[in-house]
Amino acid sequence: MPRSRSLQRRLTGWLAGYALLLAAAVFAHGLAINEHAERLLWDSLLQIELEQHLRHDREQPGYRWRNTDTMQLYRDGDAGPVPAPLRGLSPGIHDELWLAGRQTVVLVRDVEGVRHTLVLDITDLEDREQTLTLVMLGSAVLLVLVLVLLMGWGLRRALRPLSALAGDIGRLAPDRLGQQVRPSEDASAELMVISGALNDYLARHDRFIERERVFIDTASHELRTPTAVITGAIELALQQPGLPDGARAQMLRAQRTARSVEQLISLLLVLAKDPGRLAHSSDRIELDELVLEIIDDHRYLMQGKQLAIDASGVQPCEIQAPIAIVQAAIGNLLRNAIENSDQGVIRVALSPNATLTIEDPGHGMTPEEIARIYAQMARTAGRDGGGIGLELLGRICEHLGWDLRFESEPERGTKTVLRLR
Repeated sequence: MPRSRSLQRRLTGWLAGYALLLAAAVFAHGLAINEHAERLLWDSLLQIELEQHLRHDREQPGYRWRNTDTMQLYRDGDAGPVPAPLRGLSPGIHDELWLAGRQTVVLVRDVEGVRHTLVLDITDLEDREQTLTLVMLGSAVLLVLVLVLLMGWGLRRALRPLSALAGDIGRLAPDRLGQQVRPSEDASAELMVISGALNDYLARHDRFIERERVFIDTASHELRTPTAVITGAIELALQQPGLPDGARAQMLRAQRTARSVEQLISLLLVLAKDPGRLAHSSDRIELDELVLEIIDDHRYLMQGKQLAIDASGVQPCEIQAPIAIVQAAIGNLLRNAIENSDQGVIRVALSPNATLTIEDPGHGMTPEEIARIYAQMARTAGRDGGGIGLELLGRICEHLGWDLRFESEPERGTKTVLRLR
């Protein structure tokens, strides 16, 4: 998952971008206005100079224009030739015209059939203007940097209560009761509302956890006790001499059902516990010995079938896990293999890395059926009311970090792989 940027950085970035765009827009607008005003200034200045010259020329016979270092006047008919870049210019003002390596502004005007060309050298003024422009640009950049720093500092102060609240939320532990978040004294009204709503949720969560704990404790006692009584009574009944075969068969079926209920209760109680705490209630299991015991316990299901179980692939292995859950999981998978096979050999293998493999010669499954199992973990019922559903088994595997996979082809059996580590 990509790391998200903090809200402060996002806001600072947005505001910095806005400040840059605003500064660029103001600077560009100022340059445009400056160029327009500069053109009006040159036009006005040159028009006034030319009007004064024409007035003196009319009122003072023998008056002659005197060129300066920055302003020259060229007229048709004068002794001096008009420079080549000025020839052919249309009447009007011409800005930024280069003449002999100097930047000039030129006013061309026809007066009584005589063309007057007034040239103003603005090189020094343009150099100063460029220097001033660079100073303004540097000032704008510096101002933006100062604004960004001020905005970052202000946002850090403004968002400090929110960051503190986020830290308090991050430190909440799901297994602790009575937790609350406490906003700082300078928190905004909105943060106070959020904190209040979160504290109310935490209080309701505590009450829910307490109800769940009471239910689990009650269920653990109230369900296990009658089930144990039923199982004990059935075992005593089975020991009675002269018990009819029909009654014995029914008693055995009731015994298997009671054991399945005990397994179901154990599974549900495991699901109700936090996975991190299961290690404290787990057992050290010789898994290879347990697998062989489970196989012997399920041989009665093969009565009337031409089936055999090959357990030669079971190797020594030791794990740490709740023994009742391991028994229920492996027993359920072995039961499914037996019930879905009519003849042949069921091969059971166990590797030292706690990977159990059960291969049955049954009817097999299509890819669609396997996908349906993975997607829905559809419930399956044992023929004698025993066993647990694959849906519940899938949840147990996910809860304990186990891995359950199916490989199958129609009419070629099913391979089930359960990794218990």
